Amino acid sequence: MIKFNSAILIVITFLWIGFVSAISFMEAWLKFRAPGITLPLGLGIGRLVFGALNKVEWVFVLIIIVTIMLAQKNPVNFQNLFALIPIVILIIQSWYALPELDARAEMHIRGWNVEPSNLHFIYVMMEFIKIFSLIIYGITSFK
Repeated sequence: MIKFNSAILIVITFLWIGFVSAISFMEAWLKFRAPGITLPLGLGIGRLVFGALNKVEWVFVLIIIVTIMLAQKNPVNFQNLFALIPIVILIIQSWYALPELDARAEMHIRGWNVEPSNLHFIYVMMEFIKIFSLIIYGITSFK
């Protein structure tokens, strides 16, 4: 039977996967297919939605860290590495990638010429790694 702390970790992990999947892999590109959505409007919506997602992800991280610290005698283990990877990615996204992408979106919205960049592609790759790590962490939390 799954312990209460393990159940919390499993629920939060799979909620995190669901949020990232829905926003990054559905909303992000679907909004541009809606009638009347211009590039500046879509970018403005994206800035708002990804900012909110980032805050929700930090709540998930906080819950996971607190649950691990309270539930495990030795929180440094192989399984928790798969929780650490998405946290490190979230740090990079929060303090580097999102501010840079936000600034680029703002330039687009203002109609400025924006140099091409691979940052969006890199961000998407980080999302795939984050989801993959969370899936492994979630599955290994069933014990």
